[in-house]
Amino acid sequence: MNKLAMIIGLAATVALVGCNKQKAPETGATTGEHLENAATQASHDVEHATSDAAAKIDAATDNAVAKIDAAADHAAASTEHAADKAEAATREAAHDAATSVENTAKDVKQDAKN
Repeated sequence: MNKLAMIIGLAATVALVGCNKQKAPETGATTGEHLENAATQASHDVEHATSDAAAKIDAATDNAVAKIDAAADHAAASTEHAADKAEAATREAAHDAATSVENTAKDVKQDAKN
């Protein structure tokens, strides 16, 4: 039944297109010319959509690269800052240890005199 309906619909479409080969009085264009104009317009629309999509992809890529660069710079700066803090803490700990050893040596020397 579906095949029969499709065949009847296809036959009706072919008959209508065949009957419309003459110029239409309102536009002066044949059905073939209308179809050709529609195909040309569709081609231009596809080109425009493709160009627009490519521009959006380029912009998104540039934005992503900029964000990745910024994140890498931030990570590098944070790592450098942490390294500076670790170096300062190590120096302070070494200074505190040296001061403690010095004070202990003074105390031992003082106890030895007494």
